[in-house]
Amino acid sequence: MSTIKKESFVSEEQLRYATWLSWGARSGLLILVLSFLAYVLGWLPARIPLEQMPNMWNLSSHEYLHQTGAPTGWQWLSLVGQGDFAGLLGIAWMSGCSLLCLLVVMPIYSRRRDWVFVVLCVIALLVQLLAASGILTAGH
Repeated sequence: MSTIKKESFVSEEQLRYATWLSWGARSGLLILVLSFLAYVLGWLPARIPLEQMPNMWNLSSHEYLHQTGAPTGWQWLSLVGQGDFAGLLGIAWMSGCSLLCLLVVMPIYSRRRDWVFVVLCVIALLVQLLAASGILTAGH
């Protein structure tokens, strides 16, 4: 049985994007693990004590916010030093990794004068930033 070997070609921008995305995902996972350990082991103070959390699991989001006084939107950043909110930093980091990846491939496209891809990257960045800003909300 003969095996046909296909050559694979990975472009410079694909490799750079993948490298940065891999780094971002791994560092985000590390932030999640460390923040979880800090919360569970009591290294960081908790806004809601760990033993009270099971009582909150059956609440609607509206009721949870009312009973706990938890912030909404980007206000969680002010509480990142508390164990139960520290994990949000890892989630935010991982969700923002694609922004960084787009920024690092744009110089490659610019150098090649591939303006269509530069514009597409800019549009993608603007859409993601607009979505993250919280300006566009529905039903709130």
